[in-house]
Amino acid sequence: MNRHLVGLLLGTEEDWPRAFETILRRTGPVRAGGGEEHAFDVERITIEPFDLRDRPRYDLVIDRLAYWYYVPREWLKKIALMDDVYLLNSPFTFQSMEKHAAYCAMMRLGLKVPDTVLVPFKNPPDNAKWAYTASRYNQPFDLEAVAERIGYPLFMKPYDGGAWVGVTRINDRDDLHAAYDASGQRLMHLQKAVDGYDVFARSLSIGPETMVMKFRPELPMHDRYEVAHGFLTPDVGEEVVTISRLVNAFFRWEFNSCENLVAGGEVHPIDYANACPDVALTSLHYYFPWAMTALVRWTMFTMVAGRTPRLDLDMAAYFAIADRDDLSYGDKLAGYRRLADDYFETERYLDFCASRLSHLDEVVLEWVDSADFDTLLVETVRATYPAAEHDRFVAHFRGLVRLWVTDTKAALQPGQPA
Repeated sequence: MNRHLVGLLLGTEEDWPRAFETILRRTGPVRAGGGEEHAFDVERITIEPFDLRDRPRYDLVIDRLAYWYYVPREWLKKIALMDDVYLLNSPFTFQSMEKHAAYCAMMRLGLKVPDTVLVPFKNPPDNAKWAYTASRYNQPFDLEAVAERIGYPLFMKPYDGGAWVGVTRINDRDDLHAAYDASGQRLMHLQKAVDGYDVFARSLSIGPETMVMKFRPELPMHDRYEVAHGFLTPDVGEEVVTISRLVNAFFRWEFNSCENLVAGGEVHPIDYANACPDVALTSLHYYFPWAMTALVRWTMFTMVAGRTPRLDLDMAAYFAIADRDDLSYGDKLAGYRRLADDYFETERYLDFCASRLSHLDEVVLEWVDSADFDTLLVETVRATYPAAEHDRFVAHFRGLVRLWVTDTKAALQPGQPA
């Protein structure tokens, strides 16, 4: 029997790791195409000194920590370069996770990213060479003129932002100066607002699977993901999925979220570089079981199928499509989708899920419909919200999870599409 160890590199999260561990263990061994059996275990990784020639015990690592903690980031680089450990996500494209490079790449590929300008620091960085360099080479600039060229309304947002920190809507020159003054030493983008958009679509992609969700950023986090189906036309929905997969294949990200604004049938990507996408039970609620199922499926597939990590970024293949004047936007998206499906081995993955993991949906349904899952839900609520709000939020999330259970039971009935 082939045994595989999955490592979880975690920060403060507890809900989804417990869910992942439970589902992986309940799923049990699976057989590969040749008949050999594969068994899986999972453990949480600790942080400690490491010899660069030590051999890691893990076959695959799911990273949720190295985007801010450099010790595990360097360990990830070591096990990728020296030991071929499969990683979710690549530790070599973190600079792209700081938004700026991701904007540049997707603009080069022709996506409808809103007009974006990088502006210098409001306050100089703490560097002894700053004054001399600035006096010789920094050009004075008119912030208001830059904003007027982009056009109000617009957003000021950190080039390396996350979790909406430092994002400000700018309606006029007063907003502009107030936000810029408050930015301090943070490097900021000015980005044209897609005003009056029809739908905010946030998609979570895990391997070759993507769930597109209707997102309401103006609401509290527990209400931002609306349980809605059919809120995009088939063509627009397919474009959103393609953009999500394209971004991930391009940068070698396999666990990432993407935000798109849909206006007048056009899809405008505004944020698609998230090293640690939100998979909290109290955020995803109805969609949480899907996320955990997809993560288990992709984890098991990579190991059973003998998928090897690809550290190189084959950007030239994408740019060869982008630079062709004889291709329409739709043709280019189709070309990008083929490259993305090739990277993720989508056809092989779907066959694996159908032939080797057909029981997984029932495994997850049985667990989510159990007292064990309800205990996880209650403990997560108690760890997240003030005591006075526990009863309210337990009822809120129980209702949404119960809706998922009801819908899933109906879908898994004989004669119904799964």
